[in-house]
Formats: sequence, C-alpha cells, structure tokens
Amino acid sequence: MLNRVVLIGRLVRDPELRYTSNGTPVSNFTLAVERNYTNQQGERDVDFIKIVTWRKLAETCAHHLGKGRLVAVDGSLQIRKSERDGRTYYNPEVVADNVRFLDWPSDNNRNKSRDDINEEEVFDIDDEFDVPF
Repeated sequence: MLNRVVLIGRLVRDPELRYTSNGTPVSNFTLAVERNYTNQQGERDVDFIKIVTWRKLAETCAHHLGKGRLVAVDGSLQIRKSERDGRTYYNPEVVADNVRFLDWPSDNNRNKSRDDINEEEVFDIDDEFDVPF
C-alpha cells in the first residue's frame, strides 16, 4: 500500500517548535495550498493543511521558516482520532519526511540568508521509518 502526499504552499504562520517528554523535537505549521481548479467566481479555493515535522527537520523548519514562506512538503497522511465531550473527531495531518524551501526571505530579521544555510543540514533527514527496500 502507498501513503504519499506532495504539497506546495505557503506557511500561514511561523512554525511552532516543542519537545516531547523524552526530548524529541516536533514542530507544527499550517500550509495554505491552492486547489488545481477555479470556482464559479474564477478564484482558486485554498485548503489549510496541518504539517508535522520531527527531530532535526523540526528544528530546521522552526529556525528557517516563517509566515508566508513557500515550501514543498513530501510526506504521508495521518489521521489522528480524538474524543471530546462525547464526540469523536478525526484530524488529518501530513507527517513530513522532507521539506524543501522554494523561496528565500527578503529580510534577515528572523531567518538566515540563503548563503548561511548548509543544504546538507537542511535536507539530510535521519528517518527511522524508512521503508526497508
């Protein structure tokens, strides 16, 4: 079976970085992704998709990304199930295996310039969930 998602969109807000109880970094951000077609008004509808990154990728995204940045996300779809007030909720999210930065910030207040980023550091992901073939 195959569970693969590839998205290109812009961050709605800065990534949120936190750490699990055992110290594993995890960051979350929401990606605004335009649909492939236009609606009756001639505009493209937008979906807001929650993205989750782990470990070094989480720290890299939290450090280098910000609101409005254009990225490509490659990962898998995960549906989290939760219950609240007797109701069951299903929360879709994409767990990213790779995040590629498709533009660079014009100001350096929050993010490093392109020349300061080591691409091996950004894109080398040690993923314990790799398929063994």
